[in-house]
Amino acid sequence: MDNDQWKSLAVSLALGVAGGSLFQLTGMPLAWMLGPLVANLLGAMAGLTLAVPERLRSLFLGVLGLTLGARVSPELVSHLASWWLSGTLLLLGVLASTLACAAWYRRCGFDATSAWFASVPGVLTAMMIIGERSGGDAQRIAVAQSLRVLLVILILPPLYWLLEGGGGADGAGDPPVSGLWLVLTLPLLLPLGRRLRLPNAALLGPLLVAMALSLAEVVRFAPPIWGTDVMQLVLGCAIGARFKGLSPARLAGLMGQSGVATLIALAVLGGFAEVIHQAMGVPRDVAFLALAPGGIGEMALLAVALDLDPVFVAFHHLLRMIVLMLALPLMVRHFRRRAPVPDGEACDERKGD
Repeated sequence: MDNDQWKSLAVSLALGVAGGSLFQLTGMPLAWMLGPLVANLLGAMAGLTLAVPERLRSLFLGVLGLTLGARVSPELVSHLASWWLSGTLLLLGVLASTLACAAWYRRCGFDATSAWFASVPGVLTAMMIIGERSGGDAQRIAVAQSLRVLLVILILPPLYWLLEGGGGADGAGDPPVSGLWLVLTLPLLLPLGRRLRLPNAALLGPLLVAMALSLAEVVRFAPPIWGTDVMQLVLGCAIGARFKGLSPARLAGLMGQSGVATLIALAVLGGFAEVIHQAMGVPRDVAFLALAPGGIGEMALLAVALDLDPVFVAFHHLLRMIVLMLALPLMVRHFRRRAPVPDGEACDERKGD
């Protein structure tokens, strides 16, 4: 990195430390992700030059993958076969929420292709790239997808915190620190995952390795609490810095559209989560988090922070991600065959300018 990139990173991390320190005072879960995220979002809107290099973000996603993979045990694997129903309901919920959100975005002036790729809850980067190649509006898709993840992250932790009476996982049952040497393998695992074309390779590659080592009882990765805080800090800064260049007025207009779409997705998927709770006896909060339309890394982190069966949550988000990646070629063929459709008028995003 050159001097300007180092400076941008330093400013982003400094804002993150300040935001994380303030949020930690509230006792809220994911304080070291939410605080840096909000601080960087405000800094970006204020015109500060912020950036978290993709390599650094990928490295800490790899640490998260190691953390999640280490939580897989032989006892848990024996339960995978019983999750077929929740997996099926998840996929039906994804389809239903995508259709509902796409209908909303069509009313907001999106063309059909952009509305669909902006509404699919998952694999954000792939949806932005493939959506553009399929004839969609890259900027609209990117902003809608990014704001969905942002809003879910901002809504769910405070919501769970309030519903639990301001409490969270106290960490009393945390395992002792172990397997820290696995971090040294990440420079090998990350490019290997990309060469194998794994979806979300930075997360999934280390996750699979840590899972295999845990199941074989070779080693179980367990970072210290401060290490988990640093991981959240970097990932939170990376999300917030993504919104550089957006004016407050512009962001407010886009936030209104995406806010409605996010609430629609949460309501639809929440209904399917309730079915999982009633049919399978899965705790309601765990089922809802497993179906929530956020990123796999962020939702898994929230599950860890609240001690809400992070492996069940991560499994369902991973299933969603893999199925969506497999479905992408079908989406591309479908939308490339469609003729352009005139935009709607109900809530033109220019109203936020």
